[in-house]
This record gives sequence, C-alpha cells and structure tokens, in this order.
Amino acid sequence: MPDIIQLLPDSVANQIAAGEVIQRPASVVKELVENSIDAGATAVTINIKDSGRTLIQVIDNGKGMSPTDARMSFERHATSKIREANDLFAIRTMGFRGEALASIAGVADVELRSRQHGEELGTFIHILGSLIQKQEADHCAEGTNFSVKNLFFNIPARRKFLKSNSSELKYIITEVQRVALANPELAISLYHNNSVIFNLPSENVRKRIGSLFGKGINQNLIPVDTSTSLITISGFIGQPQSARKTLGEQFFFVNGRFMKHPFFNRAIQQAYDRILPPETYPSYFLYFEVDPSTIDINIHPTKTEIKFEDERSSWHIIHASVREAMGKFNLMPSIDFDQAGSIDIPIGPLRGSHIPEPEIRINPNFNPFDSERSPDRSFSGTSSYRENQNSDNWQALYRGFEREEVVDQVQSVTQWGGEEAVQQEIRNAGLTAENHNFLQFKNKYILTPVKSGMMVIDQRRAHERILYENFLQIIENHLTISQRQLFPARLELNAVDQEILLILDEELKALGFEIRKEEGDVFYVEGVPALLSHLNATDLVEKVIEDFKNRPVDVKEELKSHLALLLSNSSAINYGVALKSEEILELFNNLFACSNPIYSPSGKSIITIVSLSDFERLVK
Repeated sequence: MPDIIQLLPDSVANQIAAGEVIQRPASVVKELVENSIDAGATAVTINIKDSGRTLIQVIDNGKGMSPTDARMSFERHATSKIREANDLFAIRTMGFRGEALASIAGVADVELRSRQHGEELGTFIHILGSLIQKQEADHCAEGTNFSVKNLFFNIPARRKFLKSNSSELKYIITEVQRVALANPELAISLYHNNSVIFNLPSENVRKRIGSLFGKGINQNLIPVDTSTSLITISGFIGQPQSARKTLGEQFFFVNGRFMKHPFFNRAIQQAYDRILPPETYPSYFLYFEVDPSTIDINIHPTKTEIKFEDERSSWHIIHASVREAMGKFNLMPSIDFDQAGSIDIPIGPLRGSHIPEPEIRINPNFNPFDSERSPDRSFSGTSSYRENQNSDNWQALYRGFEREEVVDQVQSVTQWGGEEAVQQEIRNAGLTAENHNFLQFKNKYILTPVKSGMMVIDQRRAHERILYENFLQIIENHLTISQRQLFPARLELNAVDQEILLILDEELKALGFEIRKEEGDVFYVEGVPALLSHLNATDLVEKVIEDFKNRPVDVKEELKSHLALLLSNSSAINYGVALKSEEILELFNNLFACSNPIYSPSGKSIITIVSLSDFERLVK
C-alpha cells in the first residue's frame, strides 16, 4: 500500500496555525503591538479600517530590523527571545513563539517597512498568503510599519464567521486598552476609519486609567502596594460606592502581561464581600511581579491564561492586600484601640493573700435521662429565661416546615405536567379569568383549579412574557412614548461602552431613550420609555450595555428581540410582591393573550399542570 502521511506545505501549516493564534482582527493588533513593545518602541500608532477587515496598520518607533531579520521574522518558530528550552521559564517579553507573523502572513496581504536607527535605508517586504512577492531596499522612517490588508482573504469561511464591524471594533478597543494599561509609559494612538478613538500620551498608571475610563474614576481609586517573597502587588482598586453594574474595569497584569484569572478574581470579590451594592462589580487594576520561573505563560496560544506555581498562597496575599487597602481608607470595619480609651486589665491578688477556691454548685437530684426536667432550679444562678428562649428558637426552626415541604413537593410535581398537558388545558373551552378562582401562594405562584387538576403560574415569568411581547411590538412598530427626565441622569462611559451605545443608538431611540453626549466621556439620559419611567435610568442603560457586551448580536431582528428580553427582565414584578385580586385577573388575561403563554422569553416554564392524581398522592 502507498504511504498516506505527508508533510503539509508551509502555506497550509501557517493557515492552520493562524486558526489558533489569529482568531480575529483584534488578535493581529495584539501581536503587532506586542512586537513593537519588545522592539523598544516608545510610541505606537494603530490605523484600522472597517474594523480590521480592510486594513490593520501598526507603526512604531522601535529599533527596527535588518534586511535578514525582516525576512526571517515571517518564518515559523523564528524568534529572538528563545535559544533553549530553559528560556521558556525566564520569559519577560511579550511575543516569543515566533508564530504570529508567519500566521498573519498566511491569511492576509502583508507589507512590512522597517529601518534600524542610524541606517540610511530600510527594507520593504510584500507577502501574500505566505508567498513572498517582493523584497527590496526602501526609504522609510526609523522603526517598523506593518500593514495587514484583507484579513482571511484566502479562508472565506473564517472571514464569513467574523462578527459585525461594531463587534470586531469592540474587541480591538479591548485589546488596545489592555496593552495601554500594561505599558502606561507607551504613547499609543488608535484611529478607526480616520476617526480618533484613543490618543494617549506617555503617563503614569493612575493617569492612564483616567485617560481610558474617564477622569472621574481617579477620585475613586485606592492604591494597593504589597511586597512579599512570593509576589509583589501594586496598582489600584475602586471604592465600593463606585462599583458599576457593568464589567470592563477588572484587570490583572503579571510581569507586564495582561492575564485572565477567575481564581484570583474570586479573591477580589470576597475581599469586597458585604460592602458592595447588589449586582455590582468592583474596579481593579492590579499589577503582579513574580519570578518568571514560578509561572507558566505557555499554556494557551493567546497567552492570556497563566498558571502560577503556588496559586493558593498568591490568592491569600491578593485577598489580604485588597482588605488592607480598604482598611487604610476606612472603607471597612477595623479595630481601633484608641477610640474606646484604655483597656481595663484585671490585676491579680497581692502575694500572700488568701485566694478562695472556686465554688461549684450542682443539683444531686438531676437525671439527664428523665423525660421531664426537675422543677427545682434553685441551684442555678440564672433564671429559666435563656432555656425557654432557646427552646422557643429551636421550635421556630420548624414553624412552617410542613408548608415548605409541601411547596417543595408541589415544585417537584410541577415538572411532571409537561407541555402537552398545558396545551390541552389552554385548548379547553372557557379558560378565562371570570370563571376561575385564584390563590396567590407564597407571593410567588398563582394557583387555580382546572379540569385535570391544578394550574400553577409563576407570576414573575408570566409578567416577563407579557412585557416582552409588549416591548417587542413597541420596538417593531415605533409606538414608544418617551418620558422626559426633570434631572437627566449622568453617565460616564469608557471607549468600549461608548461604541456599544453608538451601536444600540437607533434601537434605544425606538424604545424611547433620549441620550445626549457631552464633551469627553460624559452622557446624559434625558428621556426613558414611559413604561420604564419608574426605574433608575442610569442602571437601566448600564444594564443594556453590559448585557450586550456579554452576548453581542449582529442581526437587527435579533437585537430587537434581545433588547425586549433585557427590558422585560429588568422591569418584571419581583417575587415576594403581594398582588390584589384585580391584578391577578389582569395578569391572567394578559398572559393568555400572548402568542406563547407557556414559556418565559428566556425559555423557562411559566405554567405547569399538577394532575389531580399527583395532588392526591401528596396529601395521602
């Protein structure tokens, strides 16, 4: 039989490698800017067109490359950072694998211009799909200029699965933010379709945070500074009152490299335990310095996941550092030995004085096995109040236990009545509020008898379904009424959130939001949908942004549905709210007027039928 295993051509191997290293235009920006940093650049300019589909250009003033180095930089596994395997455990540079440029050149039209400092001529190289088209001497500026055009031109499937321009731009801005925070001394500019997004000068960490996330954040930053033999921590955390309902201001950096670490994130969250407003996230910008031999940055192609040798000890140091920083700024309770004056310390008896033996009083008639306690309690120095109180508290644990048990059983039984049983009851004639008796149970469920047994309606999910279909109709038919705000709510958004707000501008206006942009990063919410006028305008807009950030959608119809889902979830009645009989009737009628009364917008069951036989089995 003929041999079937063959070596892949370099062009194919580069395209495969690009699938791991170059996932989207933001990956190209990240790799090229990190190369600029490794080249000693003090200023980097990034030009983007069509969110990176058409052009990604990165210009730096670094040390540049010789003609030979410029050519070798596009070879796979060609790197100046590693000579032997042991070098992997002492890495302090950004790129080191030598895959990025080869991968980029395999899936794009790449032009490189580079000149070393002090040289009269530089080098120009043009590569198309891993094939060198031209290499020649060139009159260019000192440093390096990369132009990446038509990304994924030779892999249509990859190009087709890129997200919308707005979503891809959001990813690029996020990558630039990470690089800018990790290297505050680096002047960095970002342009998209000739519009300025960032123009950051060389500055310190605190000023860089303010440049990226708004000057208002500066007054809410708390410095963190801890040095141990295992890890050195510096940076800033946000005050609890400045915590936001949106993510995006949480950053870890280790040895100058951005890092994702859910385990360490929990250390921060627990440090803020019980002092954060509900459903908010604290800001943090923490920089770790560790011995490179104690971490492994080579466990993921994007190098954003890093393994620590002693994660548990590092976790405790991070947690303690955050708690200490908040304690210094009186943001959490601390022990103050001066506030209550001196502490009284009992003085022992003088030498030679008589010390009486401690007296122990017992009841010789006490029998622990008696079913009834002896009424004689004269031996005790205290009254029976504590014992009676403990007995009452113990019994209180079981009050309502029988009811809770029934609720749990009913909830388990409700899973038995499937969609067919619900559909059958809906098809039954005369299913209207006028001929039904209702009971609100635990301010959570609405119970009503039906032909086959008992119908259980989840009141919050039912309200979500009603609001969802109303909001969807409002958005599609532009039927909204805007409620003007007497005192417009002020929003301060970072660059990513601003881009998302621009993406959602048309749909938010259709809903009835009126948002005005001021100078810098400040926005004012001047109008909200009349149906939502009772809600906090700032919280509502931030929740829309955060939800879109976590689950971006690209199709306009999906976006309308997504906004309707978010708004219905935000404004639906909560559990624990007692409803009047007329409110229950209205909820019932509106629910069965919906196109899909069985499931909530998020796909959870609204109605469940508990059959008569199942119910009777519970009460036997």
